Amino acid sequence: MSNNWYMLTLIGEDKPGIVASVSKALFEHGLNLGETSMLRLGGNFTIMMMVSGVHGEADLRDRLKPVIEALGMCLHVDPIQAHLHEHLLPNIQVTVSGADRAGIVAQVTAALAAAGFNILDLESDVAGTQQKPVYIMQIAGVAEVPVEAIERALEPLRLDGVDVNVNAVETYIG
Repeated sequence: MSNNWYMLTLIGEDKPGIVASVSKALFEHGLNLGETSMLRLGGNFTIMMMVSGVHGEADLRDRLKPVIEALGMCLHVDPIQAHLHEHLLPNIQVTVSGADRAGIVAQVTAALAAAGFNILDLESDVAGTQQKPVYIMQIAGVAEVPVEAIERALEPLRLDGVDVNVNAVETYIG
């Protein structure tokens, strides 16, 4: 097996069987998976997966071409350093909701970054109605500063009418 690792990003219209087809093709070619993330966004399905066992990007693309074309998906490949077994556990959860408007994600994430908050996972959704859309974000991350410091960093958003909740995440291992 090769020590070369690649990050595959696949995007296509959501339909049953995508994960089964892609994972079967990888297995049949003797490829190994590292970490993966797969989700549906606005009627589309996206897959990000760490893959090893090939000797180059062209080899990987060639092996996956039939299944990608059959599924009507787009494929992007990047060489990466795997860094497996270095999973970070979040210690702070941030929930944000407010009227959907341009810049809300940029404002929230800039405030978090300035406070030293490292985002590990961010999920967002648009709720409400077309006339009154509401933007909702769930953000999990790691910070070496107390929750109160993250609260202070997000205070300007509250003053702008955005609902922000910051909570410590209790993680029990063992």
